Amino acid sequence: MAIAQSNTSNVNVKHTGVPTNYGALGTLVTVFFFWGFIAAGNSVFIPFCKHYFKLDQFQSQLIDFAFYTAYYIGALILFAYGAFGGKDLVGKWGYKRSIVYGLLFSALGAAAMIIAVNANTFAGMLAGLFIVALGFSLQQTAAQPFAITLGDPATGTSRVTLGGAINSFGTTIGPLVISLALFGTTAAITDDQIASLSLGKVIMLYTGVGCLFIAAAALFYFSKKVPAGVLEEPTEKAGKALYSLLIMTGLLIICFVPVFNSYKTDMTTLSDVEKHAMESFRLKWLFGALAVVVFGLLISNVRARKNNDGWGAMKYPQLVLGMLAIFVYVGVEVSVGSNLGELLRHKDFGGFQASEATPYIAMYWGSLMIGRWAFAVSAFNLKKSTTVMLQLIVPFIAFVIILLVNSAFGYDMKPLYYYVVCVIIQIMAFYITQNKPARTLLIFSLLGVTGMVIGTQTTGIVAVYAFLSGGLCCSIMWPSIFSLSVAGLGKYTSQGSAFLIMMILGGGIIPPIQGKLADFLQANSPIDGSGIHHSYWVAAMCFAYLAFFAFIVKKILGKQGIDYDITDNATGH
Repeated sequence: MAIAQSNTSNVNVKHTGVPTNYGALGTLVTVFFFWGFIAAGNSVFIPFCKHYFKLDQFQSQLIDFAFYTAYYIGALILFAYGAFGGKDLVGKWGYKRSIVYGLLFSALGAAAMIIAVNANTFAGMLAGLFIVALGFSLQQTAAQPFAITLGDPATGTSRVTLGGAINSFGTTIGPLVISLALFGTTAAITDDQIASLSLGKVIMLYTGVGCLFIAAAALFYFSKKVPAGVLEEPTEKAGKALYSLLIMTGLLIICFVPVFNSYKTDMTTLSDVEKHAMESFRLKWLFGALAVVVFGLLISNVRARKNNDGWGAMKYPQLVLGMLAIFVYVGVEVSVGSNLGELLRHKDFGGFQASEATPYIAMYWGSLMIGRWAFAVSAFNLKKSTTVMLQLIVPFIAFVIILLVNSAFGYDMKPLYYYVVCVIIQIMAFYITQNKPARTLLIFSLLGVTGMVIGTQTTGIVAVYAFLSGGLCCSIMWPSIFSLSVAGLGKYTSQGSAFLIMMILGGGIIPPIQGKLADFLQANSPIDGSGIHHSYWVAAMCFAYLAFFAFIVKKILGKQGIDYDITDNATGH
């Protein structure tokens, strides 16, 4: 899961000698772990719900829709409060209380999940996940700057990077732990057994998650060493930008309502003609939502550049194109992983039962950990020779950890041993990029396009490896996109960061588009699994846009007198 990054550079910040508050930092990184653990667990929860509630691939992707749309709504609410009230709500509450409130709100979402499970309603589960993610949105807005305040500002990036590394570990073990909680065993079970599982296990799972949220909130609240982090700085006014976002939100609701309501349709009762009509209906509205985001942002930027009064950070083209890049990046990261279980179910890609696919899903999220751990090395003030050596060694250490963790859960990891070839390619790419954000984003985006194209043109383990490599490519993209997007924003940097966090919305729109496209293509193909296989062209197109952004943003910044590739501002995560 994507997490917001600070763009603070250790190079540009003076050392103050303030000691790190390790007690508070230790508590904070548990929040980073929760984000990764719960979000990655959705990849296992999706196939479970699909079988239990007899959903099609699109309907199952509504889990991601509910989860990631909440990030957009939460960030929009915080921005609206600042725009109307003149003060940042998180700054008013303070980082400490904001994280406590966010954790308690997530606990409320876990309680809503339990109620929904007792009522045996899929819509209620979606509502519960939405509430959990709303809490995450508040936590994430506060946690990044909070980590920087817990010690010397010059080493703030290192603390954010540590949180990102823990987040990645959560994404790695999340699918394994949740699979064990739902299935009760690490041994392979059939799809029919999955459909007959008791929802009582889901109740136990979210009872435990809710208790952990409350315990973390208590640790924050009662810790005397954790600073309040209250800030009373006024926010930059951007009334026109707010109204533009509110209009976009209204149009998105118009697009989402008919699509969301269609989940109630039992596709098994429809004729082939009716199924085709329903699939076309859903796909049109989903592409409509995508068009609202793309054209809404582009039109806003055009208007802002003609008369920038009231538009705030939206007058900067690098930010608006970066918002679309974050939207696409989060969407492709989530979509590749969430649709992977359905792909692996078909015989041309292994014919795995849902629980058998778990180690592959864990390897995908683990690929994010591999890249982030390696990229995190550059966030520390180490000798160049030491950095080079660690960037060579750390990815292999992370890869071995993933294999060992999965093996400890009883999974056969031998089919994934040769995935180390993809890791070696990533290491080579690291050295070529030389830690330059635009070059890094361009090279890894092109690798992503290559991987997705190879995956769509092949079958078997080659295709599986190609799709899994999408995790390696995504692993370093967020900090590069984020840094390039806020470069040159000056006093609008904080506001621009808030806009970027809103675009986590991509994780709620692109996965359902791929899921719906898979259903649509399958309905028009006699080959089993053809739909989900070729739906990965969506991922290829996403990586292609990211390559375009990497290419064009360097020129945009150059016109503003900023040569970003000569700096070292990209942070790891």
